[in-house]
Amino acid sequence: MLIALVLDAVNRYEPIGIDFHTYLAAAVVGVQHGWSHIYDQDLVAAAQKQLVPAQIAQPFLSPPTDAWLTAPLTALPYWVAYWVWVAVNLSAFVAALVWASRSRGLERWVIAAAAIAPWWVLHATNLGQVAPLVATGAVLATRFARDGNDIAAGLALSLLYLKPNTAFLVPLALLAAGRYRIFAVWAAAGLLIAALALVSMGADGAAAYVRQLSGSLPEGANNLTLEGAFGVGGIVATALRGVIAAITLATAFRLRDSPGLAIAAGALGSLLTVPYLHGSDLCLFSAAAWIVWDERIAWSWRLPLAASWVVATPYVNSTSLALRLNRWTLFEAALLIALAVSALWPRHERATALVSASES
Repeated sequence: MLIALVLDAVNRYEPIGIDFHTYLAAAVVGVQHGWSHIYDQDLVAAAQKQLVPAQIAQPFLSPPTDAWLTAPLTALPYWVAYWVWVAVNLSAFVAALVWASRSRGLERWVIAAAAIAPWWVLHATNLGQVAPLVATGAVLATRFARDGNDIAAGLALSLLYLKPNTAFLVPLALLAAGRYRIFAVWAAAGLLIAALALVSMGADGAAAYVRQLSGSLPEGANNLTLEGAFGVGGIVATALRGVIAAITLATAFRLRDSPGLAIAAGALGSLLTVPYLHGSDLCLFSAAAWIVWDERIAWSWRLPLAASWVVATPYVNSTSLALRLNRWTLFEAALLIALAVSALWPRHERATALVSASES
């Protein structure tokens, strides 16, 4: 794990911790100048330079939740704060994978290790991204929903509000699957967050955030989108997004006996339809693949997943065998198509799920 993290750092294109650097700078602005100013990019840039003078400054475009979450770390020296953040985020993801697994003993740890082995998890860690926490929310919601704890599942899904564009179809997939209470709790959490944001930031601060969203996307933001993967655009891309969203929700409905698979379908559909993604956002892909592994015990499912995890390791990614970034969109599409096709033959898949449940 440590070797992989070092390898990722050596091959990085961005300075270490650059996204955490921006979250923390916005938190510093909020603490020192008031939360209504966290989207004042001049203040955020100045705070970034104060924290790490040698590191470049970038705009804070994330939801206010990211600044709130890092606010307690503003009292620590910067690099201590960064490593605390990294340790908490990665530990939360691993703990969720282990706790939510149907497997037992060493096997659950091996599977968790495989799920965090892809280069994008290590890349997200290197950047200090919130993406592992978004993936953690999906995994925790899977276990809570499977146990019938809808309130806890909805609260776990509130982690999606740290980066809502990454997983916006997940709650809708659960709604399509008939998990109304989970959706209601998630929506109520969102309303509470919105109310807190309005109170803390005021109308001007909220308006500043909306203006940030209407700006141009950063360079490279479309490599993992339909535009970057398939070279489509305009009306064609919009139509494809509509088709993918419809397939996602239909698949979730057909697989409604398994809330985990509904979450996985929603995660995959989200990654395929959003217009803005970076490599670190594939942490949600790891969560979706892990859920499918956990729910589908047949080797016809598990062998391709295991192979993709091997191909995604940073060791392979650092060689000439590495896939181009936009090729991973094909893997997302393949897994969503597999789930959609399996939903058309529920008798066999439900029998498989029952065998899985009996073995757990």
